[in-house]
Amino acid sequence: MRTPDTQSPQTSSDAAGTVWPAADPATHAEDPRATAFAAAHPVRPVPATGTLDTSPIAGTPAAEDLDRLWKAVVEETRSRGNDIHLPISLAYAERLCRAYPEADAELVRVAIVLHDTGWAHVDESRILSEGFTGDWRKAAIRFEHEAEGCKVARRVLPGLGYSDGFTARVCEIIDGHDTRHVAFSLEDALVRDADRLWRFDHAGIALASSWFGMTPAVYTDRLAAEIIPELITEAAYAMGTADLARSNALLKTGVIR
Repeated sequence: MRTPDTQSPQTSSDAAGTVWPAADPATHAEDPRATAFAAAHPVRPVPATGTLDTSPIAGTPAAEDLDRLWKAVVEETRSRGNDIHLPISLAYAERLCRAYPEADAELVRVAIVLHDTGWAHVDESRILSEGFTGDWRKAAIRFEHEAEGCKVARRVLPGLGYSDGFTARVCEIIDGHDTRHVAFSLEDALVRDADRLWRFDHAGIALASSWFGMTPAVYTDRLAAEIIPELITEAAYAMGTADLARSNALLKTGVIR
């Protein structure tokens, strides 16, 4: 399915021409957790306090200490390209944790591994038809996959030695990672950014552009116009812009459009 080459990135739409409303930052903005995070980090994007690495993500694959967790959710990785999306997102999350050493890296890393596992437990026929078309940010199936992801976390984490309190913190991040526009904590922000950053790598562009029925050129235009401004941290902004420039050059999006 191919969208017209004249599609404007400022008015993103699906292949049927349905306009995608921009995420509303006012939603949940008055939640005490959101206001506390905003007060603690008034400068946006949030300045990095550690090492910032913008080299290609393939050069720094994720560490192996979460392999037991991966093995516990192999079934969930087989849905909606999670076996590509989740490992790449974890690699980005680890870079972000190095850029923000004050964050709870274990929480960020576990949450990013599990955040989209709920896709494996919803009606697969609705994933692309509802979750990636029209007003996709508010699609019921988006809320459903978040709820199912929390169920996966509650099922697998206790058996791996994680406490109930830690599991609850993971679920707080998973619940709303797509449907809530504001972050509740630095860890939440890093998971959100990692979940977006994988899209800027050429592997992410290849997979995600097909979900939205877009050409790579139109999809990368959308990344620049819509997703870059959503990044919360300075490190994510630097990584995303560097990756997008590399991917545009590699995929010849300036010419093949």
